[in-house]
Amino acid sequence: MARMHSRKRGKSSSKKPSTTNTPVWVSYKPQELEMIISKLAKEGKSTAEIGTILRDTYGIPDVRLLFKAKLLKVVEKAGVQVEIPEDLVSLIRRSVQIRKHMEANNKDQTAKRGLQLTESKIKRLTKYYKKSGKLSSEWKYDPERAGFFMK
Repeated sequence: MARMHSRKRGKSSSKKPSTTNTPVWVSYKPQELEMIISKLAKEGKSTAEIGTILRDTYGIPDVRLLFKAKLLKVVEKAGVQVEIPEDLVSLIRRSVQIRKHMEANNKDQTAKRGLQLTESKIKRLTKYYKKSGKLSSEWKYDPERAGFFMK
């Protein structure tokens, strides 16, 4: 697949093995794993952070093998609602970092172009999420209030 803001093709990389069986070393039952996931989600971890913790600490390579559903669905089933989708939050964080950089380096034209591209991605994703109902129709990206998303 092509890149969004360049004329290049996508990166070639390895794919996950297409196994449908749970590995033999995973000793957790789905109920135990669901409790761990809900605990991590209530601590405020994102789904990417939860997946990394499960992989590194608990030795669980893929949640989909145990639950037959993605991690986000398991988090939503646990009762933790995600207000803003994770990919949109990461783009907003990136734009805040670029704006902070631009304050110190106001002649950096490459950063200015990067900010334009990032904010156009934010607008495109916002439009999609409003249409699909994952964001409320009143939600609006405001660069001045975007510092709230920084950790």
